[in-house]
This record gives sequence, C-alpha cells and structure tokens, in this order.
Amino acid sequence: MRLDKFLKVSRIIKRRTVAKEIADKGRITINGKVAKSSSDVNVGDTLVINFGNKTLTVRVDDLVETTKKNDAADMYTVLKENYKETF
Repeated sequence: MRLDKFLKVSRIIKRRTVAKEIADKGRITINGKVAKSSSDVNVGDTLVINFGNKTLTVRVDDLVETTKKNDAADMYTVLKENYKETF
C-alpha cells in the first residue's frame, strides 16, 4: 500500500493530500530511509513522522483498503511520541 494512502486510511493524517505533502518534504522515514508518498508500506515497517513540534514513531500492524473510524487504530501501534520543547 502507498504511504500516503496508509496514513489517510489509518487516520494518522486526516487528508491524503496533506500526507503526500509531508512525505514529499522528506519528513517521514520507513525503516530509517527517507520515504516519498508513493513508497510501499508493509506489515512490520516502522514509520517515523515529523510533524511541527512532534515526532511520532509507529509500527504498521495491518493493511486494509478501507476501515471504520473505530478500527483505524488497529492498523498501527504507537512506539514513541516525542514533543520538542518550546520556550
């Protein structure tokens, strides 16, 4: 599954266009390698997503084409969530 579609379906990022934009800026890595929006995501991959002041590390647990809101969180496991301190 494409990275941008996974982020949208899993509801980590709400819109696919936003997911594509973030990925194409080099702010997402898959297993330590910088990923583009068209990169393939597989079960067991580790994603590191850099938002503005937050870094989210997740492991891909499941890939489905569509899902309900309640089941979206079952697609991944949050491994780490860091916030940058602002002064």
